[in-house]
Amino acid sequence: MNLLRRHPVAIALVFLLLVTAIHPLSPLVDAITGSAPGDADFDRPTLYVMFAPLSNVLDGLTFFSLARAQWALLVWVVGLAAWGALWRGPVSVPVTTRRRIARALLGPGIVILLAAAAVLLPRPVPRLVTTSGAGTVIDYHAHTSASHDGRPGWTLARFAAWHARQGFDASYVTDHNVIYDGSLPPPPGTPISLLPGVEWSVYRQHVVAIGPVDPIARDSFGQSGARMMRIFSTIERQGALGIASLPEYWRNYRDELGTFVVAGVDGFEIVNCSPKGLAFPARGRRQVVELAAGHNLLVVGASDNHGWGQATCVWNLSRPGTQGFQNNRVLARPMALLQGDGPAWAAAVTQPWFVLRSLSWSERASWLTWVFMILLYRVPPRREGQKAGIGILARSIFRRPRSSKAEPASPDKTPT
Repeated sequence: MNLLRRHPVAIALVFLLLVTAIHPLSPLVDAITGSAPGDADFDRPTLYVMFAPLSNVLDGLTFFSLARAQWALLVWVVGLAAWGALWRGPVSVPVTTRRRIARALLGPGIVILLAAAAVLLPRPVPRLVTTSGAGTVIDYHAHTSASHDGRPGWTLARFAAWHARQGFDASYVTDHNVIYDGSLPPPPGTPISLLPGVEWSVYRQHVVAIGPVDPIARDSFGQSGARMMRIFSTIERQGALGIASLPEYWRNYRDELGTFVVAGVDGFEIVNCSPKGLAFPARGRRQVVELAAGHNLLVVGASDNHGWGQATCVWNLSRPGTQGFQNNRVLARPMALLQGDGPAWAAAVTQPWFVLRSLSWSERASWLTWVFMILLYRVPPRREGQKAGIGILARSIFRRPRSSKAEPASPDKTPT
């Protein structure tokens, strides 16, 4: 009971780690069927697992829809600031105004620092591994610094390395309104195949064109949805495929998706890892999958990476020799698929819950190990006024046992 009173956060975390292990989320699922794939799994680097608490927290911050991220950050910042300002701390430590302000700023500062680390910090990430014959692991939609919103310095070499670390064999290069046709040789030592493509920005819609793409007059596809639809037949005449991108088609044309089919769309994104794309709800995904299956259209997942963030939420297994709906399987992280459902204002609670449910057994063991190490660091009894630390822990573990032999009496003392 004394341990619970002194370390409630650590004990609560252990409890949650054990409870979420009862009904965990699969690390990877088929975005159409919802089942775990039998021919693909994650290979987690040693450092990723060793520092699983940090790795998983950064993943959780990466796979946030925009609205959920805004709500979660607001609740966390305000809540931690209030807790820091109101917490009295040890009785022996005087509570000054300066100390209250420092405590109020510490929690929000850590949250902001972690958010920045999720976007910018290089770190180990899981790699998709597949059995032979599963198909080519491919990304249908990603950007370099050639896009207006691409990360500065995000070259083809860095683009390729980012994909290779996560198990991709190939990726289409689909910058905003800038064609990559593969005419320039890829950088020496490029670990994946770089495929030609572009993302056209037209009237209230982005269209990913992959394959032998030629320039178009984008103005001719503006001003109305009807004029925008003509881009699909234009892309088809070039011998390329036109894929409707998230979130635009669901946000702006959800009641006109049949018109996309009539206009000649070749496929739809059903998972997109951008913060706006992650807001795609499960009911919308089911509706689009049914439409695509009924017309034998391609469904794909897109990292939509612009150089920000280190982890993708989706992979595609493309099967050679097949076309249309059967050509591609979309494998995604369940945490990403859950972003479009449920109230956004609850994200400060539900996102940590999703993170803990998504842990593998090795990651869960790493979390428990870190919690017990911190408790071991903090729990050993100490003399009044002595702070916890490595010193007190070392003394409690390595101190020499006292000798049982009686000490000789001092010369100036008479034994009694």
